[in-house]
Amino acid sequence: MSVRSINYSASPLLASRTPVWRSKFIVAGLAVAFAGLAGRAAYVQVFGNDFFQRQGEVRFARTLELPANRGRVLDRNGLILASSVVAQSIWAIPEDVDRTDPQLRQLARLLDMPLATVRKRLANEDKTFVWIKRQVDEPVARQIAALGIKGIYQRREYKRQYPEGEAAAHVVGFTNVEDRGQEGVELAFNKQLSGRNGSRRVIKDRLGRVVEDVRDVVPPVDGPDLQLSIDSKVQFFAYQKLKEAVQAHKARAGSVMVIDTITGEVLALANYPSFNPNRRQSLSGEQLRNRVLTDSFEPGSTMKPFIAALALEKGLVTPRTPIYTAPGRIMIGGSSISDTHPHDVLTVAEVIQKSSNVGTVKMAMQMSPREMWETYAQAGFGQKPQVPFPGAVTGRLRPYKSWRPIEQATMSYGYGLSTSLFQLAHAYTIFARDGELIPLSLQKSTEPVSGVRVFSAKNAIAVRQMLGLAAGPGGTGSRAQTMGYSVGGKSGTAHKQEGKGYAEKKYRSWFVGLAPIEAPRIVVAVMIDEPNNGQYYGGVVAAPVFSETVQQTLRILGVQPDMNVKPQIVADVEESF
Repeated sequence: MSVRSINYSASPLLASRTPVWRSKFIVAGLAVAFAGLAGRAAYVQVFGNDFFQRQGEVRFARTLELPANRGRVLDRNGLILASSVVAQSIWAIPEDVDRTDPQLRQLARLLDMPLATVRKRLANEDKTFVWIKRQVDEPVARQIAALGIKGIYQRREYKRQYPEGEAAAHVVGFTNVEDRGQEGVELAFNKQLSGRNGSRRVIKDRLGRVVEDVRDVVPPVDGPDLQLSIDSKVQFFAYQKLKEAVQAHKARAGSVMVIDTITGEVLALANYPSFNPNRRQSLSGEQLRNRVLTDSFEPGSTMKPFIAALALEKGLVTPRTPIYTAPGRIMIGGSSISDTHPHDVLTVAEVIQKSSNVGTVKMAMQMSPREMWETYAQAGFGQKPQVPFPGAVTGRLRPYKSWRPIEQATMSYGYGLSTSLFQLAHAYTIFARDGELIPLSLQKSTEPVSGVRVFSAKNAIAVRQMLGLAAGPGGTGSRAQTMGYSVGGKSGTAHKQEGKGYAEKKYRSWFVGLAPIEAPRIVVAVMIDEPNNGQYYGGVVAAPVFSETVQQTLRILGVQPDMNVKPQIVADVEESF
């Protein structure tokens, strides 16, 4: 078989000669390309290595935050007021989730969310991460995991729980979903309770699964526990009695506070209306306000004991000095000041017992405005409360140089200045501690505290005896008497301010006092805002809450009764406004 030969020269294309420069150009082009690739490789591998390493890590390496467990909040006896529990948060990679998956309906049901809301959060497929719901209870999280929905994942977090509920809500406060304090002690001590988060550097695949750790784990440092001065039993009882009084008198709100006069600890601080910090949907400002610290008001007749103490201190009177109060009114600067019920001659002790405006004004007008102002300021009025608590108001105490005679007169019985219930209760520690104003604390302290002297012990004790008369038969606060314990205190009732004047039928009623009378262990202050059920005097509305709170608190503290017979309560004497 013959092989057919091919004659290349017969083809003009194959027979033509290729120019030498063309082949050299091609070789040169290839050389330049390889040189460029070599230079780029050198740049990527050597000169720009750090940049490209970082860019690579961004795409597969992640730093996972290891949340610290927030410290617990405890009462003085170690009972838990706030603690953290594990709660899973549900998140998704939207592009991996099939939004037509029928199991999404089951997911929405378990999360107690509308299906439309779940689908809306999954609608943006450009996102590689989206929260579906934060802090889901463990049983629910396990059911969601069992669904096995592609693209739905869980992350471990901590959720705050508050066992005492609404009773201690205004003390403890609450945290947000990021576990940062928003109200109360949770906010005031947020930095201390938070601890320090740890970290873990890992490599993840595109599905968010951890492939390996790339460096040592930095462990979280849990926040330390915080022990408060609050006694949860006293707190709960005071709150319940306050709530009952507010509801019984159809009042707008109320507050109560209990102080240990030996250590300066706040044993209870409650407000009503309150809220449940475990369920905070649809909260209002009325519920959130810690009225003990944030609301200021004109203290009315509760200021009269300070005027009596100052008059004793200056030697102007003695407890038995007679003061002529007839016909039950007095003119100051063209304005008339009157008593609710006229009296004839009253001793200084009886002026406090009967809550006489006229008798108080006659003592006050023997003093200079500066002396009154200094005494009020020393007692803490018009001063910022020294407690690490958010929202505490200063109150109002105008400079004495601007006082007119009528203003000096009205300030003697509690009009023309304003204070919070916290400040008022604090000021009454002067009479409980024989003339010393002691510092208050929201944290547990077992050591006795020393205070700043405002009045001599002799005169403070004398006024304390007057407070005993005011809370006894014939006084304005006889309903404050307590089974087994002697008490002393002062009721107060004042018209509420509206604009530049006073509301005709809106009142604030309060009672502040101490017990037992000879060696006071506690100070209790109660305020009822706008009682609207026919009664509004502090001796009628607030004093019973004081009585029940005192009795229960002293029993819890183990204070021995100092009275063997149940006190006899007679008709109350109405205090003057």
